[in-house]
Amino acid sequence: MAPADMKIALLGATGQTGQYLVKQALEQGHTVTAIVRNPEKLAVHHDNLKVVKADIFSANSLKTHFKDQDVVMSCLGFPASLFSGVTGYTMSMAAVIGAMREAQVNRVITMTSWYTEPNSGAQSSYLIRFLLLPMIRSVLNNMYEMESFLQKTQDINWTVVRPPGLKNLPATAQEFLTHEGYFVPDSRGQPARSAVGRGDVARFMLSLLNNNAWVKQGVAITTK
Repeated sequence: MAPADMKIALLGATGQTGQYLVKQALEQGHTVTAIVRNPEKLAVHHDNLKVVKADIFSANSLKTHFKDQDVVMSCLGFPASLFSGVTGYTMSMAAVIGAMREAQVNRVITMTSWYTEPNSGAQSSYLIRFLLLPMIRSVLNNMYEMESFLQKTQDINWTVVRPPGLKNLPATAQEFLTHEGYFVPDSRGQPARSAVGRGDVARFMLSLLNNNAWVKQGVAITTK
């Protein structure tokens, strides 16, 4: 298990995955600073939880809350846009990295999705490839831009966790399947099962706190 006294600065704590992460982190004995736009949206109260309001697109606004933290974790999500590009992932991560440098924090764990790389969905099912991916391509493109930005960031130990479709389910004890790539292949090289509970995504992200697995890498995950 992870050491019980990590100090986590969490972005996206009021989102669906973020809420699971807050709960599990506190259960594991970590101290969480939830950096949110709207503090009223986080209904959890705990001695080891501090809820602060900040501008996620401003390094200046974030850096005070990053001071003395061991790790920054982000479950931020931004909606798809059919008419204009999505920019939230890259803009927030640029602010996060800037603030981390000022606060001297050098570990960040964030989440994107399977299929961020534009050609990686070629093996997926007809439905995913021609119906789902085009609908969320604006999100996937910006996630991919954020991943590319992190790949050029030499001085920060980053990890990108890529889950498939997300279900609103709590954590299980199921084993994780992982792959350094844009989806988890099955024995035939085809994409494996393509939905995972948000609680399990949070569980995987927290499992990275106690080891150096997947540092400066993107990892696709699913459960067995």
